[in-house]
Amino acid sequence: MKKYIAILFACVSFCACEDFLTQENPNKIESEYYFKDESSLEIYANGLTRSFATGIKNFVNGDKNADTHAWDGAAAYFKDNYSASDASNWGTSNWSQLRSINFYLDNMRKADAPEAVLNHYEGVGRFFRALFYYAKVRTFGAVPWYEKSIEATDQEALFKDRDNREYVCRKILADLDYACTYCSTAASYRNQASYIHRYVALALKARFCLYEGTMRKYHAVDPSTGRAWTKDESRFYLGECVKACEAIMGDGVYKLTDDPAKRQTQYRDMFTNADACGVYTDEFIWARDYDIDLKVTYAINNYMVNPQHANYAFTRQFINTYLMTDGTPFTDKYPDYDSVDFTTECSGRDYRLAQTIRTPGFTRDGGTTQWAPDVKFSKTGYQPIKWLTDDSSKDTNVAAIASDVPLIRYAEVLLAYAEAKAELGEMSEEVWDKTIKPLRERAGVKSIYPTAADPYMVEYFQNQVTDPFILEVRRERGIELTMENSRYQDIIRWHQGELFARPWKGIWIAASETPIDLNGDGVNDCIVTSDPNNKSPLKILFIDGASEAGHKLSQGTSGNILPATAIERKWHDYKYVKPIPTTALQENPNLTQNPEW
Repeated sequence: MKKYIAILFACVSFCACEDFLTQENPNKIESEYYFKDESSLEIYANGLTRSFATGIKNFVNGDKNADTHAWDGAAAYFKDNYSASDASNWGTSNWSQLRSINFYLDNMRKADAPEAVLNHYEGVGRFFRALFYYAKVRTFGAVPWYEKSIEATDQEALFKDRDNREYVCRKILADLDYACTYCSTAASYRNQASYIHRYVALALKARFCLYEGTMRKYHAVDPSTGRAWTKDESRFYLGECVKACEAIMGDGVYKLTDDPAKRQTQYRDMFTNADACGVYTDEFIWARDYDIDLKVTYAINNYMVNPQHANYAFTRQFINTYLMTDGTPFTDKYPDYDSVDFTTECSGRDYRLAQTIRTPGFTRDGGTTQWAPDVKFSKTGYQPIKWLTDDSSKDTNVAAIASDVPLIRYAEVLLAYAEAKAELGEMSEEVWDKTIKPLRERAGVKSIYPTAADPYMVEYFQNQVTDPFILEVRRERGIELTMENSRYQDIIRWHQGELFARPWKGIWIAASETPIDLNGDGVNDCIVTSDPNNKSPLKILFIDGASEAGHKLSQGTSGNILPATAIERKWHDYKYVKPIPTTALQENPNLTQNPEW
């Protein structure tokens, strides 16, 4: 692995600095220099890997604006005054990755290497092109498709309009199919966590096809045009998702890591273990391998404890979806579920809850002192710990943390398979037992095959879906993959954008101005007060409803914490795709804007 990281450093400057639209024909010299043999292909491909593999902060931040989270602000995108002049991600630098990929694909077969090796590395390049365009399609819908390097003199190509979204998606699928066919399954590739191989390609295909299949199902029109889809291909893409998942599952290379003796700790350990790539090889399909010795590190703890950052917190609406360990809904056990006190609501729940947020009993530094939720930081009271290491000395913004980051886990493959089957109307006990059942059992939850829709989940998703299998898969996906950069896009593809603007809700506070013991250890931890002069040594949450954030309690002097009530968050359906930036439209008058922007 150290060799891999060293290679990445050697080539990152090359892969990161190419100007996709402006550089004048660099291929003549560079292709002869770079593409000599298999080693040169490996070096270039690993540079692409470093360019594309999501950094930890962006990875965790990806869900910050989803329905599951609350914080002290709101993305500019959710404000009514957001316009195309505020948009980004279309400039030259945003297309440079594609320039590097196409340059590679145009020239990589000059290398002196066996045909199977060349096919593998072409698959790697096409994998990254698919990954690049998948992100562009999620962002803008229709985009211009390029599969060759562009000369600076090629005005027709440089200034063409966007290609049809449906056309681009078929091209993405073609690239993925090539990668799934020709990328190697050899252990020499699979044993390097960040290398691209057939199973990584299959997993990305499953992710992409699930996205596009549900997008077509739940969106009556193409958001890029505002018109009905040219063809109804929802079932086609969902079927392709199923095939990709079955290929991974059928080969038996990967499985859920599940030690019954560690079920109360192993879920979180996947995200905090410095050697997670080595420990969880059965589950990690693609990952970023960090290394203290090579100074490949990050400082994520600070983002989980320091109020100067995002003030991460979960919403009560989402926390309510965690089941009891007996497999029944928490919302069935407690009909007054929103007014259940914090220590009670944390008892007898899915083991992942106590591995995702601070609950009674949470300790750090190998000690016995309980760390209660910090309401000064996490305004709802549901404070994340999923990515937080137990070493509190790493809580500064300069601390070096090297826990490995899973980018695609086998758990996601099981969830994609279950969702695609449910959306196709093909869920069965056999499918359930291969997918949802093992995920729940790993979390200490009794698996119960659903026979009716959970009313809470129906209401949660705005009465759009009543199918019990679809709802249970959504429940499971939300819990298992939270803070793994998936939820925001899930809400987009499910046509649930209104959830982005739903008022946030936090823990129940029996009475303001009264010290509270949040973890049940007999020691008071916090106080909720409307008195700005309160000098309590406890963690203080000020409520007045008039400040910049406007924190309130739902019943005035008691009730659920309602954080950031003064923060504007609004949703409009045209926001399912982002606008083409004004600067791009000015530079290329042939570009068409997304509807209503």
